[in-house]
Amino acid sequence: MKLILHYLKRYKKLFIVNVISVFGFALVELGIPTIIADMLDVGVGNADTNYLIRMGIILGIISIIGVSMTILLGYCCAKISTAITRDIRNDIFTHAQTFTAYEFNQFGISSMITRTNNDAFQIQMFVNVLLRTALMTPIMFIASFVMTARASLPLSGIIAITIPLIILGVTIVAKISKPISENQQSKLDGLNRISRENLSGIRVIRAFDNDAYEQKRFDHTNEEFAGYSKRLFKVMMMTSPIFFLLMNVAGLCIYYVASILIQNGNLTLGQLVAFNDYLFHAMFSIMLFCTVFMMYPRAAVSAGRIKEVLDTKPLIRNTGKTTENKKEGTICFDHVTFVYPDGEEPVLKDVNFTAKKGETIAFIGSTGSGKSTLVNLIPRFYDVSEGAILLDGIDIREYDIFELRSRLGVIPQKAFLFHGTIADNIRFGKPDATMEEVEHAAKVAQAYDFIMEKDHGFEEEITESATNISGGQKQRLSIARALVRKPDVYVFDDSFSALDFKTDAILRKELKKETKDAIVMVVAQRISSIMDADQIIVLNEGNVVGKGTHKELLKNCDIYREIALSQLSEEELSHE
Repeated sequence: MKLILHYLKRYKKLFIVNVISVFGFALVELGIPTIIADMLDVGVGNADTNYLIRMGIILGIISIIGVSMTILLGYCCAKISTAITRDIRNDIFTHAQTFTAYEFNQFGISSMITRTNNDAFQIQMFVNVLLRTALMTPIMFIASFVMTARASLPLSGIIAITIPLIILGVTIVAKISKPISENQQSKLDGLNRISRENLSGIRVIRAFDNDAYEQKRFDHTNEEFAGYSKRLFKVMMMTSPIFFLLMNVAGLCIYYVASILIQNGNLTLGQLVAFNDYLFHAMFSIMLFCTVFMMYPRAAVSAGRIKEVLDTKPLIRNTGKTTENKKEGTICFDHVTFVYPDGEEPVLKDVNFTAKKGETIAFIGSTGSGKSTLVNLIPRFYDVSEGAILLDGIDIREYDIFELRSRLGVIPQKAFLFHGTIADNIRFGKPDATMEEVEHAAKVAQAYDFIMEKDHGFEEEITESATNISGGQKQRLSIARALVRKPDVYVFDDSFSALDFKTDAILRKELKKETKDAIVMVVAQRISSIMDADQIIVLNEGNVVGKGTHKELLKNCDIYREIALSQLSEEELSHE
């Protein structure tokens, strides 16, 4: 409820209108039975036609007001519930943008999708019903019960006996349904995860002929989800017949007692009709209350899952500081040690080096040596455990994180393109880039030729997961995206791996011209991609085991020489 109240505060005016419409509806609905009772006892009993016409007009006016209030109530409920759901989704999305990989791994992408969509929808459904009934139920019930007591005290006693039984039943149902709802949402996370893995990895599944295994895995999770859903529906469906049974038994008792009272002259026909109307409103209010109460466990589970995301504090927080410094064009790793949040051993140990504007610094080493981890520290995807990374002499943790990242052009190891045109994807690096800037970036990245071969050129649509272009083309577009930004620091995280040697060589030559006023940092597996670097850092198990130019490292670094010999022959190396 705290989560709902938090968002409900944003719509105070609409909520006030909602309250007014509830009171208006209640007054109208409660006034009608009294008028009908008078029409029967006075108008019909005395054959007073004029009285019946007058009361009929009043009844018509009241009915129109009631319909208007009902429409207004429905509008307010729909407006508030959808707005709250929209705000929740926006807040989840915005907060998730601050997450590091660690927080995403905690929840899982599939679970995040479920929480953003399904859990938020559960809140929407609950809020919609709650706004309709939260005020209406007590008002209608109390007023109806008072009116039934005025009509006939003995008959109202039957209602008083029935209501505690209904409330007891609802409480039991709520306790039973809550753990079932928790398991249901958890299994929905699993379904989303398996579906996502299956669709993303369909080629691998088919290549290894594992369709049957994946089907079995999906069927198992789907069966578990269906099982919990079935149990939940059974509980919910059992409640309605039981409640109606109680109401029918109460109705039979009321009619039996009423017949005796009418025979004894203690109850008129008009009073009985009015009593039945008030009884309906009282019971209907209880049923609405039951609906809300039965929906609450599922909504509470969903609210808890959403709150868990919103309350999660990311490991990296933005200081919000802006720096007023001269752009000297230096990056310094000052005794940097890094341990992953859930790790025990350092991935990087006491790393020291300095890169200057106009220089290309490269990183090479075996798989798991810490190359990608090192460059991921620069945009603060993670923060260092010890030491500091200095940009222009200032610790990057003191920068406004958005200012810091605006100075970087990061080309990730796994090229990712968004749904949209090729031009849109390049402009992702600079939204206001002109077409000339886009084309220039594409030419430098060696992407222009294949782009122009497309039917629509730069307006060619990139499909979901970029299935209509090759891996090498993805990398070149990712490089163009960074180039159009013209950053102070370029970070190439194994960004040339999918390129052929000819394209790689031409691209590096063009990049040299384009990045002469920037710092270039390159993570590579290929020796050929980094031989021209001003400084090469060799990593092994997180330690810097070599530092220097290509020729220097061939002479004094055994690990570098081993890597070079595994890719190039002695003859090729001798020419270097």
